[in-house]
Amino acid sequence: MTLSLNIGNLFNDSSSHALVDELRKRTSEKDILDFEEKFNSKNEKNLHVYICRFLKNRSISRGVASKWLITIIKNKEAKINAMQKLNN
Repeated sequence: MTLSLNIGNLFNDSSSHALVDELRKRTSEKDILDFEEKFNSKNEKNLHVYICRFLKNRSISRGVASKWLITIIKNKEAKINAMQKLNN
């Protein structure tokens, strides 16, 4: 199934299921971060918002959600630390 990354404000069952499928099949940190970057560049809301929404609605497992969120947070923290080192 092809995933249209331009979900925007419309979040129907079809796009929701497609996004959950994408989250499940990407397992490496590189794949996760590449997908996050591509998704965030084409949608109004960042991927972590959708992941949290899926978690709240119990449409994704806690294991999958936590893996994605931890990977995204670690990446953001690494970027912040790198920028702080450049400014010091």
